[in-house]
Amino acid sequence: ENKKVAVVLSGCGVYDGSEIHEATSILIHLSIHNSSVKCFAPNVMHTVVNHATGEETKEQRNVLVESARISRGDISDLSDLKAADFDAVIFPGGFGAAKNLSGFAKEGAEFSVNPDVARVLQDFKGHSKPIGMCCIAPVIAANVLRGCEVTIGHDKDTANTIKALVQTHRSGLLFVQLTSMIELG
Repeated sequence: ENKKVAVVLSGCGVYDGSEIHEATSILIHLSIHNSSVKCFAPNVMHTVVNHATGEETKEQRNVLVESARISRGDISDLSDLKAADFDAVIFPGGFGAAKNLSGFAKEGAEFSVNPDVARVLQDFKGHSKPIGMCCIAPVIAANVLRGCEVTIGHDKDTANTIKALVQTHRSGLLFVQLTSMIELG
């Protein structure tokens, strides 16, 4: 049976949205394994970063509209995502996770999380369904799902934030094959 997987995007571009390599790699891998994939993103505005210079601009764009670039237009508002409709959820990385899905980028350790993101994480955990988070995204799980175990790789500042939130952080990189996650249940 094909698994239904939700992918939560945070815009389009590593500095102000989803990391495109991560997002497309996830989508390709899920496709290879015949998963049914649906992309979601919050319908909120964000400040654009010039990816050629790395500098923030004054321009504002919609996260849902920008995420549609990655999903080829097939995207839904994050407010519509329910764990009962899917077998798993995956959050690609990119600085949009720290800026558009949460306030981690500007607020530091006491950061806020988009209410729909928090609801989705709690919903999937409550249904005992797999949650995959890449790059910086695990910091959001550490905030919302206190007591969970996450890894952020070798970023010591972010690792310390995670330790303060959940008291558990694995040093180093954690590789999880999506095929194993998809075959669960």
